[in-house]
Amino acid sequence: MSTKNPLPPNPTAPPKALIVAIKKVLRPLVRLLLSFQITLPFLVELLKEIYVDVAERDFPLNNKKQTDTRISMLTGVHRKDTRRLRNQDIERDESPTAVSIGVQLVSKWISDPNYLDADNHPKPLALKSDKGDAEPDFEHLVQSVCKQDMRARVVLDEWLRLGIASLIDEQWVKLNALGFIPSKGLEEKAYYLGMNIADHLEASTQNLIAEKPAFLERCVYYSGLSDESIEILKQDAEKQGMALLQDLNKKAIKLKTSDKKHFEKQISNSNENDTDSEPAQRMNFGLYFYSQAADQDHESI
Repeated sequence: MSTKNPLPPNPTAPPKALIVAIKKVLRPLVRLLLSFQITLPFLVELLKEIYVDVAERDFPLNNKKQTDTRISMLTGVHRKDTRRLRNQDIERDESPTAVSIGVQLVSKWISDPNYLDADNHPKPLALKSDKGDAEPDFEHLVQSVCKQDMRARVVLDEWLRLGIASLIDEQWVKLNALGFIPSKGLEEKAYYLGMNIADHLEASTQNLIAEKPAFLERCVYYSGLSDESIEILKQDAEKQGMALLQDLNKKAIKLKTSDKKHFEKQISNSNENDTDSEPAQRMNFGLYFYSQAADQDHESI
């Protein structure tokens, strides 16, 4: 994150409204931490590492080298800890193999006409068809994405474990959701927690710091609703939301294929092996629905 003015005018007096918002953000996070017996001392050490890393990467001085003293002064992390943390290897985020492959497979299953029924819903696939390409099966789907790097049975066993798919009569594979949504598997669910919440916070942060909102961030909030009304709204949000996500998924696949072909054409027409122009942008568009007993601190609409 880079800003024109990376430091607030008076760091000792943060805006009260911001502190109230941070407390709201931290409350469910602390509930999650306590659920996994992650104590405050563990979190403090983790925060030190992140403070130092973010300060070094996102708050540099023009034409000046970052120093331990400067980062310590900026973050409040002791200079001895700052030096230690700057010299240690930071573990970078990597998606679990099941996620990176699974997302590609499900995206193709719910968007490729070969795997859709007459209503454009993902149809159950035979484990292995004897009709070849005339009737694409689950093995054909896996090979189209993974080539020869992974067997279809290995993918299927993992999907059955995560609840992504189920078997019909031991011969057909049914997709359980219109997306790669693990119902089991801590590693996979934790990955999505980190990616989705981080991206949402990044968008919110940019919208708060920037002079005008740069990212889409909207919600519909109502209180004073019955359990029955909540259920109606929940089902409607899921139905309409999934339709939108599917539409964006199909469009993203087409655009990515087009971008790749355009890039490969540029490379083939170039005399130099220049890969700097390779498409490197990523996007994340998400939906969520949450309900609970009305909070007295919230204003009714």
